[in-house]
Amino acid sequence: MANVAETNPVTSTGGPSWTRWLVVVVPYVWLILFFVAPFLIILKISFSDTAISIPPYTPVFEGFGAIGDFFSQLDFENYVFLTEDPLYIWSYLSSLRIAAISTLLLLLIGYPMALAMARAPSSIRPTLVMLVILPFWTSFLIRVYAWIGILKPDGLLTLLLQTIGLMGPDQQVQIFRTDYAVFIGIVYSYLPFMVLPLYSALEKMDNSLLEAASDLGCPPWKAFWKITFPLSMPGVIAGAMICFIPITGEFVIPDLLGGADTLMIGKTLWTEFFGNRDWPLASAVAVILLIMLVVPIMIFQNQQKKVV
Repeated sequence: MANVAETNPVTSTGGPSWTRWLVVVVPYVWLILFFVAPFLIILKISFSDTAISIPPYTPVFEGFGAIGDFFSQLDFENYVFLTEDPLYIWSYLSSLRIAAISTLLLLLIGYPMALAMARAPSSIRPTLVMLVILPFWTSFLIRVYAWIGILKPDGLLTLLLQTIGLMGPDQQVQIFRTDYAVFIGIVYSYLPFMVLPLYSALEKMDNSLLEAASDLGCPPWKAFWKITFPLSMPGVIAGAMICFIPITGEFVIPDLLGGADTLMIGKTLWTEFFGNRDWPLASAVAVILLIMLVVPIMIFQNQQKKVV
């Protein structure tokens, strides 16, 4: 019987052992193919020199037998240039500033929405969740273009304010092509990514804790800060990281809604790749951006482990 048990491919859980390996291997293969490999290619290009060719850079590593030559040819000139040119430093700082402010605005707007959804009757909660994700049924690019029609000087917002008498017929709203328009577009586009993690955390909360606090004379505002908010911290951190990380590298919204003074690293990266065709420098910009985001990514992963 012992020999039969040893040769049996079925595990104690009732399934073949290879299926367990498949479940583990597939995500790692996916990460290697679509994250590690592209990152290594970008890292390799960042150590290259710009050249008038196709592709527009000088390769530094063209074979597994030239590892020694590869290290000898490494050129940190692109990384040094990033520290010397204030354009890139301000691009990184401006991206972090816009991402931080946008994340705070998303939290201030998304938390009351998620709390209202969690406190709503259970019969209508699925409908509320569907309304939150409803914008995803439309193309992201189309939704951003719609804000152009709303925020431009002769757009719908100006027409509305003129109609209700808050603006004169010769006045126009000057929001388009400013940072305010960028914040509006970002908050609108990323709001579901903040609301859903918050709703998931708040919906699991035991409401009897609030009832006990009320019975003990705790005012509602104090019960919120002592009970509700601390218990929702996993959702707060998850929503903040899910929003902050992609906003930092956002390109479409600042390009369509922002002005010439709206400086974000995503626009700078696009300009270097497609405008200046300086792939090595653009790759160095991308590598530094990834390093900047490693810390929030690690925080998010650690928080997810705690939730699980």
